[in-house]
Amino acid sequence: MEKKNHIRINNTILGPLERPALNWLAEHLPAWVTPDHLTGLGLFASFLIFISYCATNININFLWLASFGFLLNWFGDSLDGTLARKRKIERPLYGFFIDHIIDAISILLIFLGLGFSPYLSMELALIALIGYLLLSIYTYLSTYTNNVFQISFGELGPTEIRALAIILNIVIYFMKDPKAKFYIGNITPLTFLDIAVVVVALILYSMFLIFSISSARSLRKIDNERLINESCHQTDHKNLK
Repeated sequence: MEKKNHIRINNTILGPLERPALNWLAEHLPAWVTPDHLTGLGLFASFLIFISYCATNININFLWLASFGFLLNWFGDSLDGTLARKRKIERPLYGFFIDHIIDAISILLIFLGLGFSPYLSMELALIALIGYLLLSIYTYLSTYTNNVFQISFGELGPTEIRALAIILNIVIYFMKDPKAKFYIGNITPLTFLDIAVVVVALILYSMFLIFSISSARSLRKIDNERLINESCHQTDHKNLK
């Protein structure tokens, strides 16, 4: 559910498959299911992912439950807005606010769960979390200043991140020793998931910097043009006097 009166950018790799699927699901959901139910389901799924990753300290099979949690999270988080639009019951202010508060809680739970798992160090989990939250902050500022709500970055969005997480879960499950450390030069030994998350974190920080600098330049140009126009207007007004 997103705030009205802004441009929505959501050009993702899986978009051509995801959008028809969401529309079909929204059309076939029972009447008693509401967008709030779906939002709640998405939050519940995030807690399930958190618990599942923590439980991998006991049994690696909990990775399958974590992957199921990502599917549930996609279903609830991606479908709530589609259902609201289909039924014409959007609540632009409440929906926008609650949706992204829940997103922030969800991403916190997911990365903390990963950090508590035996496959990823908490330090790297928090570094990646910060990168994701920085991109989120950019998105909200861009919505306010540019009137553009940017969901996707470089054809990657939340759905692609979930798909990547499921793929990594599968790879880790079938690895001979997922806790094994890899030595890369003089760097502290890293697990496979450590390396994967480092790559993801670098992408997140790079996107944040690139898009932030680009937007700052664009906004500076707009403000400079406004100041010039106001100055010219004031000069013309004085001349008329």
